[in-house]
Amino acid sequence: MNINRFKAIDRLFHIFVMLTFFTMTTTGFGRLFITTDWGEKLCGSLGGYEACTLIHHWVGVLLIAGFAAHIVYVATRIPRRNLKQSIIGPDSLVPNLQDLRHIWQRILWSFGVAPPPELDRWTYWEKFDYWAVFWGLPLLGATGIMLMYPLETCRILPGWSLNLAALLHRTEAILAATFIFVVHFFIQHLRPGSFPLNESIFSGTVPLEKALEEKPAWVKRLKEEGELERSVAKPPAVLFRVAYFIFGYGAMSFGLYLMIKAIIYSSYVHLH
Repeated sequence: MNINRFKAIDRLFHIFVMLTFFTMTTTGFGRLFITTDWGEKLCGSLGGYEACTLIHHWVGVLLIAGFAAHIVYVATRIPRRNLKQSIIGPDSLVPNLQDLRHIWQRILWSFGVAPPPELDRWTYWEKFDYWAVFWGLPLLGATGIMLMYPLETCRILPGWSLNLAALLHRTEAILAATFIFVVHFFIQHLRPGSFPLNESIFSGTVPLEKALEEKPAWVKRLKEEGELERSVAKPPAVLFRVAYFIFGYGAMSFGLYLMIKAIIYSSYVHLH
């Protein structure tokens, strides 16, 4: 038996972020490593350096628009009558003291001196995963717009601000790519509790047995609130599972390819 975990709009937004992020990384790395054979091939596969630049700019605008839409969507669904519970309650992605207790208990459990923490709907690593991406997008967006419109920027800010924007944009982009292709992939898909793939973000559901194992406090709360029976869902169809396994592992393979190649050619690039 499966239970619902993600709404259709959450899964669609995840796909949107995946596709735009991979496009931005590919075009960004192609331009950053243009002095290398690999960079030339990346840009060439997209129509050349100028085409790569154009794609990078406008997909970046699309990503900023999606990020703004996400903020509006979240803000309009916060119950105003119980604002405190909405922000720090168990259904919120905002970190709280309970997360610190879970981290400490996990450390004790790893040494065999305490039971594992009983996690709720969002684990502390899922919150970290979410906010690591969230805070980086405004920085990438702001610096990207400055670099996209340098003359307009210099009418407001001094010329050296473009140098600073370029440094921040490239550094944050490399940090974001490293986080997604290494930390995110491992936390969500390759660690023992999720391997071979965390299917819930694609199917929208999770097996009840798996939820009981990893998020017992969430299942217990659903039972107490009378929501468990209403959360029951059908397991994903076999063909659908095959499709998202191929898509998921294709994305991970391509991301690791970009990361490894970037490391190999890193000595050819200067961020300043």
